[in-house]
Amino acid sequence: MAAHNRGLASDIQERIKRLIVDQRLPSGAPLPTETELMELLGVSRNSVREALKGLQAMNIVEIRHGFGTYVGPMSMGPMIEGLIFRTVAGHYRGEDSLLQLLELREAVETGLIARLAGRIPQADLAELDALVERMEAEAAEGAVRADTDRAFHAALHRGLDNLLLSEMLEAFWDAFHRVRTDLVDLHTDPKVTCRQHREILEAVRTGDVVRAEAAVRDHFGNIRERLRSPHQE
Repeated sequence: MAAHNRGLASDIQERIKRLIVDQRLPSGAPLPTETELMELLGVSRNSVREALKGLQAMNIVEIRHGFGTYVGPMSMGPMIEGLIFRTVAGHYRGEDSLLQLLELREAVETGLIARLAGRIPQADLAELDALVERMEAEAAEGAVRADTDRAFHAALHRGLDNLLLSEMLEAFWDAFHRVRTDLVDLHTDPKVTCRQHREILEAVRTGDVVRAEAAVRDHFGNIRERLRSPHQE
């Protein structure tokens, strides 16, 4: 019976997702009421509610109690949580799961940097300049803030002009940062962090693909060494 109920809920979820697609509903758009969904899909109220709960867990719908159900943000949130849990669980089983997550980021970012070199709009370059200057000011006070680092990578990848890629790269950053904060202290040198980000920026500004790829590899290589020797000063 339980398997039948799961199958029914999954089927209803697929039909609600198809409704969103067919009606071209954007994030934030209201969905039919529970009663309307019951009539439209020919199922019970409990079945509709279970299906909606599952879709809410995937950020596909958003249930606002007292107001109704809306199309959700369709964010990378569930993927981030899955990556984090998998990485933490692997770490406590003795696996190099955090290093694997870093290498995933490195592979994607190194592969994409050639598309950015020489093609970043002037406004984004100015923002990146300001962020590196902020990093340098923070480094002088002892440490580069995580949100400054995140903002740099977000501004850099905005130049890809691909929202899905940009969101996925930010998801990888979020997952790595949250896990490494919980599991290890990397003891990173803020001056090295600044220098490496400045090198990435100058390489993409000048359109030097080889230099840009080397700069990204150097950045990740430094983090990798710190992961392998987390107590190194």
